[in-house]
Amino acid sequence: MKVCAIIPAFNEASRIAGVVGGVQDRGVTPVVIDDGSADTTADAARREGAVVLRHSSNLGKGVALMTGFKHALDRGLDAVITLDGDGQHDPAEIPKFISHAERGGDDMVLGSRMGDVVSMPLIRKWTNQATSAVVSRLAHARIMDSQSGYRLIRTRVLRAVDLVSLRYDLESEILIQAARRGFRISEIPVRTIYEGSTSDIRPGLDALRFIRLVLRLAWTGKRGSRSDVHCHAG
Repeated sequence: MKVCAIIPAFNEASRIAGVVGGVQDRGVTPVVIDDGSADTTADAARREGAVVLRHSSNLGKGVALMTGFKHALDRGLDAVITLDGDGQHDPAEIPKFISHAERGGDDMVLGSRMGDVVSMPLIRKWTNQATSAVVSRLAHARIMDSQSGYRLIRTRVLRAVDLVSLRYDLESEILIQAARRGFRISEIPVRTIYEGSTSDIRPGLDALRFIRLVLRLAWTGKRGSRSDVHCHAG
């Protein structure tokens, strides 16, 4: 499977080298999208050997992801793995995503944090549970952790969906659209490293964007074939 790792990053100069190095250690090409950082994120990623695509201003995580998706599609890759640039996701788990997708033929593999929520901040736990319930209803399939940014997506999914969200809501939108189109989605457990990282999510604005996404997809979406979504222990 030809795959690259898409890493959106905003002002992550102190952490991005570790993420890039971890990805490279797994034999995967890291593609860092520097989303208008005011620090040396791009230079740090480039020194570590990453492909760096830079936005001149901060456009949002959704736009950064779409920049990375276009890069992968233009190069004829089979899949992308998305992970955050702040060190929350452990690159050592990348082979698990790839082997799971190859073994099961899944179109998307989500890294679920909901199997062990002891270390998860309570507000994140509640938010993940609530938004995952809404996303599951719109997708007509049970999804345990719709807000996880650690995932493998085959490029055939990217070619099929028509994404319009610009920020964090894009991650929910792609799940809903993929499931409605009958793509096979599975979930595997991953660990998330919260120590030393802070969320860029703005609760008020991003909640409004999520509600707008829900209303748009609830109004315009048509019920398609039910997607196969499974949770796996490893």
